[in-house]
Amino acid sequence: MTIQGRSADELLDIVDEADEVIGQAPRGEAMEQRLRHRCVFVMARDLKGRIFVHRRTADKLVFPSRYDMFVGGVVGAGESYDDAALREAEEELGVSGLPRPVPALKFLYETPEHTWWSRVYEVECTLPVRPQADEVAWHTFLTDAELAARIPQWPWVPDGLEAFHRLSELRRTQHRAH
Repeated sequence: MTIQGRSADELLDIVDEADEVIGQAPRGEAMEQRLRHRCVFVMARDLKGRIFVHRRTADKLVFPSRYDMFVGGVVGAGESYDDAALREAEEELGVSGLPRPVPALKFLYETPEHTWWSRVYEVECTLPVRPQADEVAWHTFLTDAELAARIPQWPWVPDGLEAFHRLSELRRTQHRAH
């Protein structure tokens, strides 16, 4: 049995530049052929406001052994962003009964190798985490300052780093507006 999100055979919706579904393809094919699909990023904070940070396992299909400040993954065919965010957060954190993650922003991630629509969420996790061993090689919770200090030091997943910078800029803009 393959956990959903891990299999190269998992069916994904393929979308256009406006995020409209134009077809479906297996995950492996979508990655190999650079077919645009959908992903979710969920920033999970504990009761103290610290951010869940982890290192991905070495056998991940995309960005193996890199650090990430988000949990998340691909949105399955026919699945909503919101449902995928909750599913992925509960799977990767190893919890059940998480509140629905709150959407913060959406952006198109594009590099010469990858392209996907990315919806970024935030959630407070008050439950003890038991991260999925085949997804998460190492984890901890870091304060914002601790995370900022590690960003230039550790090899991060590039899409998560872009999502983090966009979320940080959104928060700065919102803070200045108040």
